[in-house]
Amino acid sequence: MSDEPLVRLRAALSGSSEALRPVAALDLPPTLRELMTADNIAALKQAAVLIPILMHDAAATILLTRRADTLRQHRGQISFPGGRRDDADLNITAAALREAQEEVGLAPQAVEVLGYLDDHPTFSGYRITPVVGVVAGAFTPQTNPQEVAEAFELPLAYLFDDARFERKQLSTGGHRVPYLELRHGEYVIWGVTAGILWNLHQRLIET
Repeated sequence: MSDEPLVRLRAALSGSSEALRPVAALDLPPTLRELMTADNIAALKQAAVLIPILMHDAAATILLTRRADTLRQHRGQISFPGGRRDDADLNITAAALREAQEEVGLAPQAVEVLGYLDDHPTFSGYRITPVVGVVAGAFTPQTNPQEVAEAFELPLAYLFDDARFERKQLSTGGHRVPYLELRHGEYVIWGVTAGILWNLHQRLIET
């Protein structure tokens, strides 16, 4: 495989930092957009996800997980390794790396952090920081069954194609809320995870 995907990723994330994390522009109806004030966003709990880029000989891929069906929240949904920042975490990057190690057995020292995407606020009370990192060498996920049902890989090439993303709407609390959906085989990726992938897509095509 050529170095082009890695070069483009580095360029796309150049200038991003943990200290400067803009908030993603969410496509929300006006009644919900009013809730996303600066004060409300500042009060959200910090969380982080790791977007692990695996550099195979044939092509680069993104590691994703399907959440365990026994979890109380978001059971069975597709997500990145990640979770809430603990008091013991040195920073938000450390939180993402710790969660990836706990969920899929990815050692922090095997990850080269390339940069950060826009923070994603959620109505469940979190401000999620996506941390993008490339994984050095071969990696076989060792999933934690209490949190992860399975891990799979999405071709990075998907993110260069607008047509992969489908715009849909769901009804919740009397609101019609738009969201993005991305399909890969049997997997349906939507919600915050698809929104983060769209943010990475935007960065890559602008590079």
